[in-house]
Amino acid sequence: METKDGENVTDRNPPSLFDLSAAVVTSIMGLVEREVWALPGPILQGILPMLNVYYLERIEETAVQKGLSTQPIWCKLWCDIMKTRPSRFESIKCWRKKFLECFFSNVLRGTLDVSSDQRLKDPCFSPLLYTSQHVTQLTIYNMLEGVAKLMAKENQGVLENLVVSLRSLTFCHLLSSSQSTRQQLSLLLHYLIHHGAVSHISMNSWPNPDSSLLVLILKMSAGIWHPGKALVNQAGLCHLCRETPVDQSQKLDQEHEPHLGSNQLLQRLTAGQHSDKDLRNEKLSPSMPPGFENAVELARAGSETLNVLVDYHLSSNPSRSKMQHRTSSESYAGKESVRLPPAKLSEDGSLLDEHQKRGKGAIKRKFSCLQKTSKGTRDSEDLYDFVFSVSREEEEKTLLSKRTNLKEGRTFVNYSSCPTEASTTDLVYTDRPVGTTSMKAPSHFRSVSTLEIVSIRLNQNTCQMLGNLLSSWVSLEKLVLSLNELGPNIFSILSGLRALSRQSDYHLRVVHISDMLSHVPCMNLVCSILSAVPLLQVLLVSFDLKTLVDCSRPEENPGSSSLEDEIPESHLEHLEIRFPREPLPTSLLIPVLKASRSLQSLSLDSATISCPQEVELLLHALKEYSPVLKRLRFHDINLSHHSKDVLLLLQDPILQEITFSFCRLFENCSMEFLSEIINVVKKNSSLKILRLPGNRLGNHRLAALADIFSEDSSASICHLDVSSNCIRPDGLLEFAKKLERYIAPRREQVKFTKLCLSQNWLDQDAAMTQEALQQLRAICSVVSDTWDSSQAFADYVGMM
Repeated sequence: METKDGENVTDRNPPSLFDLSAAVVTSIMGLVEREVWALPGPILQGILPMLNVYYLERIEETAVQKGLSTQPIWCKLWCDIMKTRPSRFESIKCWRKKFLECFFSNVLRGTLDVSSDQRLKDPCFSPLLYTSQHVTQLTIYNMLEGVAKLMAKENQGVLENLVVSLRSLTFCHLLSSSQSTRQQLSLLLHYLIHHGAVSHISMNSWPNPDSSLLVLILKMSAGIWHPGKALVNQAGLCHLCRETPVDQSQKLDQEHEPHLGSNQLLQRLTAGQHSDKDLRNEKLSPSMPPGFENAVELARAGSETLNVLVDYHLSSNPSRSKMQHRTSSESYAGKESVRLPPAKLSEDGSLLDEHQKRGKGAIKRKFSCLQKTSKGTRDSEDLYDFVFSVSREEEEKTLLSKRTNLKEGRTFVNYSSCPTEASTTDLVYTDRPVGTTSMKAPSHFRSVSTLEIVSIRLNQNTCQMLGNLLSSWVSLEKLVLSLNELGPNIFSILSGLRALSRQSDYHLRVVHISDMLSHVPCMNLVCSILSAVPLLQVLLVSFDLKTLVDCSRPEENPGSSSLEDEIPESHLEHLEIRFPREPLPTSLLIPVLKASRSLQSLSLDSATISCPQEVELLLHALKEYSPVLKRLRFHDINLSHHSKDVLLLLQDPILQEITFSFCRLFENCSMEFLSEIINVVKKNSSLKILRLPGNRLGNHRLAALADIFSEDSSASICHLDVSSNCIRPDGLLEFAKKLERYIAPRREQVKFTKLCLSQNWLDQDAAMTQEALQQLRAICSVVSDTWDSSQAFADYVGMM
């Protein structure tokens, strides 16, 4: 057969017999799947790239048993279908998981058409259902795309898989949504958080948040869920709530608590001592005393108004999620309680008789519905929701009670404007400053352990509500608040943290607070947080600019007095402070060091040094109060006139990692200073990591730095960072040759493993740079980049 001119004959070569056979096998995998699994490894290896994503996922275990890896195939699928390159900072441990997780997210949002590639479509498999079991992280964008799809009946299996697999849920670039969408989101969060395994909630890039949607997410994350009537009537009660058996802790509580009869329950109800479990678990008998129904009705009458005030306790342990109540009205103020009108409750006659007919009929209907759950006719409202629902007939009386309480000087704060949730958590009774009331949750729902709120403006009401949630969020382990424009609202957060620390079983150990403007000085805020949460292990406080508003007056900041609290002994292990270009407050930092004997890592950023004695005092405090300090970092702090202090730090026998980043070490120094640094490091066998980025080393100082690894050195440096140091290719080549001459004879003794060279002038001679990098990579791992020095210099000049 003749070929046309210019036609490539090799492109028309027929496929091999193996390729044809493999194509036929992959097209009928539904029939021969088990036979394919039994094939020898070499044959199976040739078939794997031809399988679609569903059978490739199913064959993973068999491939591993035969010594085959599917990772290159999943990586190729990622490049072909996702068409994106992962960040160079991202370490991909499993391409299979990464692909399936991203595949699920894109199909859910509708941004990926499964019919666009033969490897993605198979009539025997549902893309969402099959990949949902691998999803541990899920991001919800914009108009809550995908929420309605997940809550659809046909995707119930998908939701059940996510309840088991999902660990982290992120909300990004959210927009305002309809009430029906918020209701669906409420149910979704109820499944994933309260009944699922989601422990990490993150919200970011939401400049103008919808307050109702933000409150909804925060409350659900804290374990609070009170579905409104519309939601209950549409979807019915959560089937997981109905099917979840009583756990061992609840059984234990029932064994140790005496069973309450109807008379006892009535007495505790009228005295304000009843618990949520009393109301939920009490079996009502026909011998209910007259008037009990009306007592319940009376409790129902005042809940959603400002007369009944409930403080919630958030806990992942259902046995601890009880509602505590005080017996006397005198001990009520500022405590967790449900307030009932004592005068009217004590009059068992007239008021109870007034509602006798209406109360009996309504309650009997509710109780009869609740007792028919085994027959599938259970009423959609929970007994607790019924007991604490609003009675229109009592509205005027409760408003009158509200006015009376206001005259007595008490404060009522509404922390939520969410119209979709009928929740008494919106109403908080307090005699303390706003945001300090702890909240006790009647719901037996779990809460998350990590909460991140990034680039979301939090106003006064939101911060007060968040402070109340934090006050008893005992399962919370990590809190991140970044770029939230907190301003004076930071005191509501501090009040909530202080109330949380009074809980004996709180777990908060990590706090990150960063913003553009600092309403209070950084060190004052650090001292206040450590005073509020002494068990904290990691604290990061970062601000870019100082606020121009005078915020020191106590009448403006009700929590300002907390900034002067004495710091108790803390468990702090890592402290990082970024100052908004303010003087280093050694007088406040030293008490923090004195209280933090367990400190292992300290980072100070962007502080100015007002006098030379500041650094000397700091070093003396570190030596005296930080016996286990291993990592010390200075960034953007001018140390050009503190060469003596720098040498003392490098001599420290305990420090294992020292960073001087953009500290101008060699700006005004002589060559002797570098020699002193080299000699000190050569004698320090405890120092493992030395970072010197942005200190104007240049070619000659870099070459001299290689003497750290000379034959007479006892240094243990394994990681050296010389990024952003004006290094040229010829200087790097000289350094590489000198380093090879020192290390080659002692390759087994020298443990130098990593060198960072990013953002240097290495693009000026590509050939010489490659020669130097080749020699260095034979010695250690090299981190470099293709930085355009000329463009960077032009940008720098343009900014001047």
